[in-house]
Amino acid sequence: MDDLIRDLPKAELHLHIEGSLEPELLFSIAARNKIDIPYASVEELRQAYRFSNLQEFLDIYYQGMNVLQTEEDYFDLTAAYLARCAADNVRHVEIFFDPQGHTEREVSFDTVIKGIIAGLEDGEKRHGITWCLIMSFLRHLSEEDGFATLKQAEPWLDRLTGVGLDSSETGHPPAKFAKLFAACREKGLKLCMHAGEEGPPEYVHQAIFDIAVDRIDHGNRAMEDPELIAAIVEKGLTLTVCPLSNTALKVIDGIESSPVAEMLGAGISATINSDDPAYFGGYIGANYQAVADGLKLDRAAMKQLAINSFAGSFLSEDAKADHIKAINDLP
Repeated sequence: MDDLIRDLPKAELHLHIEGSLEPELLFSIAARNKIDIPYASVEELRQAYRFSNLQEFLDIYYQGMNVLQTEEDYFDLTAAYLARCAADNVRHVEIFFDPQGHTEREVSFDTVIKGIIAGLEDGEKRHGITWCLIMSFLRHLSEEDGFATLKQAEPWLDRLTGVGLDSSETGHPPAKFAKLFAACREKGLKLCMHAGEEGPPEYVHQAIFDIAVDRIDHGNRAMEDPELIAAIVEKGLTLTVCPLSNTALKVIDGIESSPVAEMLGAGISATINSDDPAYFGGYIGANYQAVADGLKLDRAAMKQLAINSFAGSFLSEDAKADHIKAINDLP
């Protein structure tokens, strides 16, 4: 199985670029920007990466983000992530970035997106990894704040594929952002939403039926509702599951409790992703290995997960077909 996981072409559809900020790079950027951080060493910072829920993670996540100040910082962050992708045979990425987490620190929208796009373009040239960029809104902020961010993004809409919704889920249902996501749809952007990670199945229902999203991020708790499962299958929606993240944040009790196998059994297009790998202990290869071991998945199931990652992407149909053929050609 190790050889298959290594050789499988993969797409990653659920990755927050800020969540790939490894402690070593964080310390390096902090030193370059002369920013003090409340940790004496890389080891001490790693010890802080132990969470019991989503909010505890978000508190340190936003704290770490403070070191990112310049285009060079965002370039270095993105380039480091793509180097790890190349090592895991990732051929395509669709990454999230959180502009509100930067602009509220008076880092300009243009600084953030220029650095990230430069890193993505460098990674495509260096590693052959294609990409889509998804701008995420922070759901703990207001819809009005989201509209302000969408206005800032207008000069860059031709470089954006879609929008997402992340941050603290509980108490911030998808319906809170219905007008904002309708406006994004009118601008030709694909719609993604985190739903059913900590929030109830009703949040997944809202994302599908009230917002009409193109893809569901996480979606674990959809498995509690048979009618919701049927709707996801009927609509052919992809769920971007993050096993090591779910484990680290106590969304599930352990990898053995991951809903991935149940999703596949129900005919759902489940995919494997790393979410915020610097904080959760593993990039995409490690997540594939975790579900293979923890759920005792066979080679056919592992190949299906990789196929789903391309089928559920925003690539062209021709590009999807080429990647899927490469997977099917593996023994």
